[in-house]
Amino acid sequence: MLLPIYLYGHPVLRTETEEITPDYPDLQNLIADMWETMYNSEGVGLAAPQIGRPIRLIVLDGSVLADDFPECKDSKMVLINPELDVIEDVEPVTRPEGCLSIPGLSENVKRVEHVRLNWLDENFVEHEKDFTGFLSRIIQHECDHLEGEVYTDHISPIRKQLIKSKLNNIVKGKVHCEYRTKSAAK
Repeated sequence: MLLPIYLYGHPVLRTETEEITPDYPDLQNLIADMWETMYNSEGVGLAAPQIGRPIRLIVLDGSVLADDFPECKDSKMVLINPELDVIEDVEPVTRPEGCLSIPGLSENVKRVEHVRLNWLDENFVEHEKDFTGFLSRIIQHECDHLEGEVYTDHISPIRKQLIKSKLNNIVKGKVHCEYRTKSAAK
């Protein structure tokens, strides 16, 4: 089932999330709905707060970007209760980021290129792995959602000021998307 994507300004996007357990109600259907919603919206990641659930759950699949970013090949994952460690072994890299919850905008964000992630998969099997490059960026972006953050929190104050009217229009629901949305104004 396609779920609405909650847009910038909705309080759930600023809520810190709760860990989930294997008895979380209807979890496998929720994960399936998140996959369907993410792919329908042409996203590469979707965190549960973006569909109105303040829980620590992410689906991501950057495989579509593998031609430009080989590290994204075969990157389809469900991340339950992820714990992210940033590894600052090289200088952070600035690249443009967008977000399904902030449609029509893209801003340059500086992020590290190497992270270590601990998580549970959809069967609650524990994993630990290092990720680099653009896949690391996708993971950091989605994990930010679990902490009540969005990528615009990482841009300079001057850039925030320059896009303020566009963000306000999103808050007011004055934005057109090709996918279902739920704004703070609704």
